[in-house]
Amino acid sequence: MRKLKEFTIPFVGLKQGKHQFEYDIDNKFFEHFDYDEFNSADIKVDLLLEKKSTMMELTFKASGTVNVYCDLTNEPYNQPIESELLLVIKFGQEYNDDNEDILILPHGEYEVNIQQYIYEMLVLAVPSKRVHPGVLDGTLKSDVLEKLDELSPREKETKTEEDIDPRWNKLKNLLNDK
Repeated sequence: MRKLKEFTIPFVGLKQGKHQFEYDIDNKFFEHFDYDEFNSADIKVDLLLEKKSTMMELTFKASGTVNVYCDLTNEPYNQPIESELLLVIKFGQEYNDDNEDILILPHGEYEVNIQQYIYEMLVLAVPSKRVHPGVLDGTLKSDVLEKLDELSPREKETKTEEDIDPRWNKLKNLLNDK
């Protein structure tokens, strides 16, 4: 996958200490990953990079909204999302990203691309079951909701002994006569 230039941080020229980066994420970012479950996206990602002598700590904080379809009614709505991610970058013999919290870069690397971490953080921030807020509070009027309500199972009315046809009582006696 091609790396997006704006998400590559050349850390070799940065002094030790804290450095702030900001990213505005929209649909073009998700199109790069061929992810089409969002109708639109308006997310702000703040990245705090703390460079130390032997490692770096990256703290991602994302907030914003994505427009998605409701799983019940298929109505589009804006889903607010909030997410945080802590990533530790260390240096070693070879590249290793097996651990989701630690990235090991080879000695001599001078930059790191963070687009995959931002993508995963944002996709996982959206709830797996997407329900329109109008469904939860009852304000959404939709044909789909009315049909779901019409087809939903109701409590069965229990028949009393009086409602049962007397002919069945004779058949029940057959079961009891052994």
